[in-house]
Amino acid sequence: MRYIIGIVWLCIGCMLAGCTDKKGTLDKEAAYALIKRVVAEKADHFKVEYVARENGKDVFELEQKGKKIVLRGNNGISVASALNHYLNEYAHCQYGWNASHMQLPDPLPEVKQKVRKVTPYVYRHYFNYCTFSYTAAWWDWERWQKEIDYMALHGVNMPLAMTGQNAVWDRVYRSMGFTDEDMDRFFTGPGYFMWFWAGNIDGWCGPLPKSWMESHEELQKKILARERELGMTPILPAFTGHVPPTFKEHFPEARLRQVNWEGRFDDTYLLEADDPLFQTIGNRFMEEQIRTFGTDHLYGADTFNEMFPPSEDSTYLDGISKAVYQSMAAVDPEAVWVMQGWLFHDKRDFWKPAQMKAYLGAVPDEHLIVLDLWGEEFPIWDRTEAFYGKPWIWCMLHNFGGRNMLFGNALKLAEEPSRVLADPAKGQLLGLGAVPEGIEQNPVIYSLLFSHIWRNTAVELDEWFETYLESRYGCRDEAVEKAWDILRKTVYANEGNYESAITARPTFEKHNNWAYTDIPYDPVEVIKAWKYLLQAADRLGKNPCYRYDLILVGKQVLANYATIIQQKFGEDYRTKDLPAFTRNSREFMELIDDMDELMGTHEAFLLGKWLEDARSWGKTASEKQLYEKNARDQITLWGGKDAVLHDYASKQWSGLFKGFYKGRWQLFIDEVYDCIKTGRKYDHTASDDRVRSWEWEWVNGQEKYPAVPQGDPVVVSERMFGKYIKKLQQVYDVNF
Repeated sequence: MRYIIGIVWLCIGCMLAGCTDKKGTLDKEAAYALIKRVVAEKADHFKVEYVARENGKDVFELEQKGKKIVLRGNNGISVASALNHYLNEYAHCQYGWNASHMQLPDPLPEVKQKVRKVTPYVYRHYFNYCTFSYTAAWWDWERWQKEIDYMALHGVNMPLAMTGQNAVWDRVYRSMGFTDEDMDRFFTGPGYFMWFWAGNIDGWCGPLPKSWMESHEELQKKILARERELGMTPILPAFTGHVPPTFKEHFPEARLRQVNWEGRFDDTYLLEADDPLFQTIGNRFMEEQIRTFGTDHLYGADTFNEMFPPSEDSTYLDGISKAVYQSMAAVDPEAVWVMQGWLFHDKRDFWKPAQMKAYLGAVPDEHLIVLDLWGEEFPIWDRTEAFYGKPWIWCMLHNFGGRNMLFGNALKLAEEPSRVLADPAKGQLLGLGAVPEGIEQNPVIYSLLFSHIWRNTAVELDEWFETYLESRYGCRDEAVEKAWDILRKTVYANEGNYESAITARPTFEKHNNWAYTDIPYDPVEVIKAWKYLLQAADRLGKNPCYRYDLILVGKQVLANYATIIQQKFGEDYRTKDLPAFTRNSREFMELIDDMDELMGTHEAFLLGKWLEDARSWGKTASEKQLYEKNARDQITLWGGKDAVLHDYASKQWSGLFKGFYKGRWQLFIDEVYDCIKTGRKYDHTASDDRVRSWEWEWVNGQEKYPAVPQGDPVVVSERMFGKYIKKLQQVYDVNF
């Protein structure tokens, strides 16, 4: 019986993946173009050849033939993965997000023995809907090309593809009589598209200019063409039932339900599943989208993202799920719904077995894939009989809001994917996924995850880190290895998003809103890691990856220290010690300046670049101002003046330290100073009101911040270490 069930699961997997190899034909021209983009002048040393899939799974081979290094694959992704294997294992190079080491040796190292890898996963998923807002909101084609190359090099074949869909929705609703005013109240600004797509909010930080829709429709066409020529199967959106707030004005008989995103914004409107207009709109959207962008038959739709469904009745849940699927399938009979499983965790008290079975059971097995979104920490599959038999993908969420502290659980990540893969209860596990809310942070964690794509056994971390560091820095270095041995046992041995007190709205408390400041490791150890990294400056100081890592480790040391200073001047207020308060608060403000300077030495950590990238999409002064407001608001208040999500997507960036965090801390410190001096009791509510008003002015401001790096990362890091080491030794009562 187990054998028969296994065959059935394999057949369903093959149907979902198109295992007849109809997408297995290798576009050599596209593969060669990627090689040229990645290795530039060394591209003619590589030769591309085709190799067939094995049991419906992607394959790559790497082999030396004369003076040529042969990269074989069944599609462009496999060829790119072969190239990446060569770069990491032989050339000791690394292609990454904000820092790459791509100084290939001359001559190129030989591949002495043929390498063959077969992935155990049909699908390798990438992107969270949030990523398109928290990280990619302002990307242009140049940046998208780099990301698609990164995906291919790391074996990704199932990317979420959300860019440009507002243009499609605009045409659909205008064909139904909706006006400029209707659409202005519906579409959010670009910084908030994810939550608009999910039906959480309408209209915030809009109205969305027509020029944005036109430019991003064209951008999406380029993205999809590149992904498809490399062999990827992008996931496009589908109709969830979310309709404009003026829908009743056009269709008075329509039956709508109001839903709310946890009280954070105004209600939005959900069309009832059995209203005939549900299928009409869903079909029109699918037809227009396929006409505009084509299709690979994969569609994402999440009707109840972080919202309670209007009813827990199984019939209702079955009906809404069936309606969403039918709106896809009526136009595309091959449609496969790729559903995020986040709702089953976020509202787990609502989604009992009966509700989940009704919702999932409405869709045929071969037409549904569930993403177990937070598999590395709160998996759903192992408490739902592997989603009650539905195909699913194990995912790593890791990051919330695009925050850029150092964290991740390397040991767990080294073992968990292979453990799940080998579990007899895994059901129809089809793939592996990376679904961070924001990327361009903690690259080691993503390299570790993607290493599982071409293996089915656990990663041996000592060996893996040895290879990773050699490829990242181009050589073995004892000081660097000592530093990373500490990092993997501290910052990379823990789950959770912890922050510095600096990024929190000012308070005496240790925690505030989304800023959890308890450090889950010994901060002294990270100081040692910083010291070891600096010892390699003479040897590695020009290496881009070294410079990037050096900044982040130093920043983490200072961010940890800031919370201690914040608690000191909080205690000074309680004891009414004005000289101590003055001394400690002054040091805190100086620390903010120093962190701003340190982060300002690298392009990846510049508020000014984020704002400039946003403004670059504007065709008029008003459009530029709108996009800048979106960019400012999302990373600070996340809403209006009284937003409950303030600081959720906070970044430890140059410009934010000095321009935003310091400004509101100065208001707070001045007020507390006056309270101690005059004997007044500190009024937290009044102070908080002043801070909120100041924040809102900043969100609507247009002052400039540097958009290019200033200073040398190594020089500034050495100076900061020299300035703070004695203070750190004193506060932690240690000697180095």
